Amino acid sequence: MEGLLDCVLRDVITRAGGIDICVTEFIRVTNTLLPNRTFERIAPELLTNSKTASGVPVRVQLLGSDPVCLAENAARLAGFSPAGIDLNFGCPAKTVNRHRGGAVLLNEPELIYQIVKAVRDAVPPSIPVTAKMRLGYTDTSPAIACAQAIEAAGADEVVVHARTKTDGYKPPAYWEWIALIKEQVGINVVANGEIWTVEEFRRCKEVSQCDDIMLGRGIVSNPGLALEAKTGQGLAWEALMPLFVVFWQQVLLHCYPKYQAGRLKQWLNYLRRHYPEAEVLFAQIRTLNTREEIEVGFPALVLGSV
Repeated sequence: MEGLLDCVLRDVITRAGGIDICVTEFIRVTNTLLPNRTFERIAPELLTNSKTASGVPVRVQLLGSDPVCLAENAARLAGFSPAGIDLNFGCPAKTVNRHRGGAVLLNEPELIYQIVKAVRDAVPPSIPVTAKMRLGYTDTSPAIACAQAIEAAGADEVVVHARTKTDGYKPPAYWEWIALIKEQVGINVVANGEIWTVEEFRRCKEVSQCDDIMLGRGIVSNPGLALEAKTGQGLAWEALMPLFVVFWQQVLLHCYPKYQAGRLKQWLNYLRRHYPEAEVLFAQIRTLNTREEIEVGFPALVLGSV
């Protein structure tokens, strides 16, 4: 989730508990061998044994269409010993698709096979190679072929977002299609798409027949979603306050000053979906634009208490 689930939110949300593994935003690979600093910038967890501060493993995602170049970059990335290398065949963004990346590749199962195989061959067997895909570009006709190509090329796992590129993020997600894909491949299949509540989490598992679920926007809106799905106990607003402090500290560390207030508003905007308190706080700070204004309007960020 480019521009949202970066290292800042990965750090904060994994502290909430319930998460077994997470994946970075994609690193775009075109026709060059990227320097180490690019991998370190997108995935600073590579410098801490490929784990977040709370110890959750982090896989690094690559996006591109050139098998040779992706393999070369994967080999360099493997030098960091990441928890895994993930390949993006699901991004629906027009700019990405126009440059032959993401979901548009679902029209070319053979190329998907070549990419996954090249990357799998380029990195040690101890590093998992996984992929994320949608059900197709304009329709679901290539879904099974693409999943089978990913398996045949040697991937360890495939995450399926249960919509096509044309569907975008419009409800519903077609979880039943994931079950059809799961019947046709032997590798682990992870279900993804339109999971905002524990009830939807459980329903997705039932319909998709998957043991594993990937959460995206749902866990940004409700950081306690994974924890609640596992334990039955969610994250109250008061319990979220210490995470706000961590979030703000990380924003100050990783974001330029002109973007800091925007990052806080961005997260609060998602939190409004689950927490009524976030609605109130968002209204209080939505016109504030500097660090100083934000910290006056939301003193808990500094004091660590409400």
